[in-house]
Amino acid sequence: MTETTNRINAGEERRPGVGGATLQGRSGVDVPPETRGKTTIADGVVAKIVGMSAREVPGIHNLGAGLARAFGAVRERVPGGGAGVTRGVKVEVGERQTAVDLDVVVEYGVSIVDVAGDVRANVIAAVERMTGLEVVEVNIVVDDVHLPEEDEEGEPEEGRVR
Repeated sequence: MTETTNRINAGEERRPGVGGATLQGRSGVDVPPETRGKTTIADGVVAKIVGMSAREVPGIHNLGAGLARAFGAVRERVPGGGAGVTRGVKVEVGERQTAVDLDVVVEYGVSIVDVAGDVRANVIAAVERMTGLEVVEVNIVVDDVHLPEEDEEGEPEEGRVR
């Protein structure tokens, strides 16, 4: 017999409910499903949510500091290397709260203050909605400004058409 069956046979009755059954404790009070186990959300899960939600904001060109972006660009070209969704993202996840650090590159011409506020709001909304964790802070470091002519990056100087 399983442990659940033993508890049921030891005086707890089985009653229909959400998910097919609920357990009634010895005191006669129903035990809600959310208290019958523990859910742990890994740091990597929160980091992916943060990375995706930060990239959704207009005015964000990329995430990550210079060296992280360089390694990420190489990793993206390697088959199976992944897209680096979490590049530039650092999270600390507790039982009920999380804190986020972001390194971002913004597009030239946008208001950095406005973009940072939009990123902060989008990240908080996404993380809290998807995980139920309270986001206590979102710290943003603007590492670079992307200039329009940098789109041709990687071509030799003499090979550029002007």
